Amino acid sequence: MPLLNPGDRFPSLTVPRLGGGSLVLPDALHGHFGVVLFYRGHWCPYCNAQLRAFQRGLDGLAELDTKVVALSVENEATTRALADKHGLTFPLGHSADADALAAATGAFVNEDPEYVQSTGFVLDGEGRIIVSVYSSGAIGRLLPDDVTGLVRYLRQHAAG
Repeated sequence: MPLLNPGDRFPSLTVPRLGGGSLVLPDALHGHFGVVLFYRGHWCPYCNAQLRAFQRGLDGLAELDTKVVALSVENEATTRALADKHGLTFPLGHSADADALAAATGAFVNEDPEYVQSTGFVLDGEGRIIVSVYSSGAIGRLLPDDVTGLVRYLRQHAAG
């Protein structure tokens, strides 16, 4: 389970999308900067805070042409309840296979109960990794202000 490093192409992942259809990564983010979040579950206070923060930061990220997606191993009903509770409007994937995510991305998996530890990626418009953030436990995750600052910096230096 190798970790994904800057410059690596994000692996092709498909999970059921809340509301129907599939969330296909990195294709769903093609042509845009993208943030991919794996969250532990609805029960995790740090995950709830991170998801709420990204929801609050969506307008600023959109101004920088940056899209956000998040996914977990939780089922559709639990994911729907979480989205409703926090008013999440970015695409959410559910019912992901923890072992498949770990094999594809190097994400850490908690065995009992089984879930994927918080993992975050910032991608360029071609689906290549700019930043990968791996956590082996409850803390340590991407924050929207950090992503906004990074994308703003990259855009300014690409233009200059």
